[in-house]
Amino acid sequence: MSNDEKWKVHNPHGDRRVVVTKGLPGVRWLEILIQAGCRVDVCTSTDILSTGEISSAIGDNCSGVIGQLTEVWGNELFSVLANAGGRAYSNYAVGYNNVDVGAATRHGICVGNTPGVLTETTAEMAVALTFSAARRVVEADRFTREGKFISWLPTMFLGELLYGKTLGVIGAGRIGAAYARMMVEGHKMDLVYYDLYRNSALEDYVAAYADFLESRGERPVTCRRAENVEDLLRVSDLVSLHPVLDETTHHLINAQRLKLMKKNAILVNASRGPLIDEEALVEHCRNNPDFRAGLDVFEDEPALKPGLSKLDNVVIVPHLGSATIWTRQSMAILAAGNVAGILLGYPAWKIESTLPFLEDNPPEAAPSIVNSEEMGIPEYAG
Repeated sequence: MSNDEKWKVHNPHGDRRVVVTKGLPGVRWLEILIQAGCRVDVCTSTDILSTGEISSAIGDNCSGVIGQLTEVWGNELFSVLANAGGRAYSNYAVGYNNVDVGAATRHGICVGNTPGVLTETTAEMAVALTFSAARRVVEADRFTREGKFISWLPTMFLGELLYGKTLGVIGAGRIGAAYARMMVEGHKMDLVYYDLYRNSALEDYVAAYADFLESRGERPVTCRRAENVEDLLRVSDLVSLHPVLDETTHHLINAQRLKLMKKNAILVNASRGPLIDEEALVEHCRNNPDFRAGLDVFEDEPALKPGLSKLDNVVIVPHLGSATIWTRQSMAILAAGNVAGILLGYPAWKIESTLPFLEDNPPEAAPSIVNSEEMGIPEYAG
């Protein structure tokens, strides 16, 4: 595919130019940019664009960019964007550990993200991975498709019952807390969570649910905040990772901590790949066949560490945490709203919920600008 064939141009006579490094679902995001007077250049290739390719796409005239987690947005790209007259960049993601926000700010670029529309969707993906691993769904599916299902057997694909067991959640922010509520309420699991900050709302929720269960003559569930990660790993039957990725959480789960976990524990990661030392996980799963893992993200994504794909006790999917139609379209709307909002001189939205931007008459504001204060963007006043 030639370079020209990689790009599709919408509204070619727009006064502003916005580059979008991957095709996005839905049409409303595109309408937002066109209504803001933008020509929109969309990359149609499924390949991950290099820094050089993105620089070439930006050229010498570009007002803003919507980019991806798979791209490294640092000083080089923000310098190119600023020199092209750019004022806005939005990540098509809630996370932005691929973005050097400080470099963007120094170059006068506002940085946006897409929060508030991924919480339940990503939590549900973690639930799907949980039971796919616990009940050996992928192994059994492959076995059946290969024509090996000849007769029912009492010992066929025995998995783990999670009902009433202990759930460990590392990182009790929005997604971690949503996952915890799903597993506690749906499967009567006792909750142990570790977070730098106490989540009183989550604790109150579990306590209220425990009271309800007790009023119905059922065993009440429990909730406590662990003193450290090691404490949580020792007691949990199931561990799900939901912390931010930074220098303190890189390889949070390593060989030493894997050894602390129960032999038949389940580890789920629908957060960020480098939270787990993937080579250590491969070795641990090889040596402990009753240990299971469900992974939506990988340390060197999209590459996998050697041996990972060969393990029957690991379920792997290609970063599908936010992959529902509603969520991915909503993310596109928010990303476009961030870029269009800055280019139109709108203030920054500071209210927690971004759902008003999905309605027919959205606020005249940029939905989520992470460096709005540093950039001197006024706060939306209604």
